[in-house]
Amino acid sequence: MTERGKKIEENIQTILKNNNPLIVPIKQPRFGNGEGKIEICDSVRAKDIYILSDVGNYSTTYPLPGGIVNHYSPDDHFRDIQRAIIAMRNHANKITVIMPLLYSSRQHRRKNRESLDCASALQELNSFYGVNSIITIDVHDTNITNALPLNSFENIYPTGLILKSFLKNELKNIDLNNLIIISPDTGAVERARFYSSVFKSPLGIFYKQRDYNVVGGKNEIISHDYAGPDVSGKDAIVVDDMISSGDSSIDVAEQLTNMGVKNIYFIITFPLFVNGITKFQEKYKEGKFTKLYTTNFTYIPEEYKNEPWIEIVDGNELLARIITTLNKNESIASLIDEKSEVASHVDEMRLLLRKK
Repeated sequence: MTERGKKIEENIQTILKNNNPLIVPIKQPRFGNGEGKIEICDSVRAKDIYILSDVGNYSTTYPLPGGIVNHYSPDDHFRDIQRAIIAMRNHANKITVIMPLLYSSRQHRRKNRESLDCASALQELNSFYGVNSIITIDVHDTNITNALPLNSFENIYPTGLILKSFLKNELKNIDLNNLIIISPDTGAVERARFYSSVFKSPLGIFYKQRDYNVVGGKNEIISHDYAGPDVSGKDAIVVDDMISSGDSSIDVAEQLTNMGVKNIYFIITFPLFVNGITKFQEKYKEGKFTKLYTTNFTYIPEEYKNEPWIEIVDGNELLARIITTLNKNESIASLIDEKSEVASHVDEMRLLLRKK
């Protein structure tokens, strides 16, 4: 997070109109067997501390015995958050943890005899480590807020950020009056409904039929069944919080193409691409989708950033606004609920097209 931290620091300095240093220097030494620790290299006494962690950044490494280089997992990042809190506890005035990609967010509910990692991690940060507030971006399931019913947990949607970039780039290529919003599964319906509302466009939903025999750590998808209005001749926006393997996204794109959709745009907050991007490269060349809009709230390999089908929206300024607003003890309600602002922007773009 060093590079991102510096960019956010620059954004905050611009907002506050001063160049005071904001990043607390730390050291992260490792013992020969891989055990780690964190040292705080400056005073944090009576200060409000904001710990920013990208738990999805697997490019971070540390050495293990035998010359092995270990890449960070989300568990390693979460442990570093804990170490940082322990190192400064009882000195800082207030501690806020900002995890744009929430740790273990897909382990938000228990279906069987299994761990409940996300809920237990949030409770641990709050109850044991004394964290005052937790901030995340576009959480996988908003019901996770129930894990902290009496404490501050804020989920910020980057909708306005992404849509402004989308409209700026694609307004000339799409027909706002012949648009449909697609939810690739039932879990993304609320997100898709928001987009449907601001665009004043119909909503279509795909339902995943799964094989509940676990293969390779997951339940394989047997089919996607579509429910919704006719999509033939329309432009489509497929909305979801993350792409993992990308298999279901590709399947949805192929089905929509076969159903007669003209242009398909993905709007995805977290592009994990756990199996790489080869499938997306191939399907883009085949004309199965037009572009994928996403953010840099989690790590994206440098070689992915130059792909012609991916548009990365910078979220650093939003994170800077969140930190600055909270530090002034002001409300971030406008950052949480931006539906009216986004809808107004879409209407302005629609009016602009009519004038042309």
